[in-house]
Amino acid sequence: MHIRLAVESDLPTIIHIYNASIPSRLATADLEPISVESRRAWFHAHSDRYPVWVITTTQGYRKVIGWLSLQMFYGRPAYHKTAEVSIYVDPDYQQQGVGKKLLSYAIKQCSNLNISRLVGFIFAHNLPSRKLFTNFGFVEWGFLPQIAEMDQQEQSLVILGKVL
Repeated sequence: MHIRLAVESDLPTIIHIYNASIPSRLATADLEPISVESRRAWFHAHSDRYPVWVITTTQGYRKVIGWLSLQMFYGRPAYHKTAEVSIYVDPDYQQQGVGKKLLSYAIKQCSNLNISRLVGFIFAHNLPSRKLFTNFGFVEWGFLPQIAEMDQQEQSLVILGKVL
């Protein structure tokens, strides 16, 4: 597997992977698929400081099989050393170490980005993601009980954080 900065031509695949996560109700609070056009501004808002990385297969055509984004936490300047991390993996490649490789890579890059803290917002019932983050030393920094409603069920959100 190979990790690189995302380019705009990756956006359709990034959105495809994101949309594939919606039906499970584990990884996003979006309830309906989103369009590439609706995320173009989101993509362009990322920068060298808050990148989007993709992970690809290394054999033959380098297919994008997952992505990770960092974004400014809470949109206020005082939080400039903290980034929110999001990870999405193609369903055909889940449970194969893709998320682990992405998160490991991002953590290693944070010192170059002047980021000293990472936070992840994970639904409490998303046990695979919670396990991934806790295996990298993230701990619970917050809990928002029954904050989301999906399919007539209330879901809680765990905020996991890590000081780098």
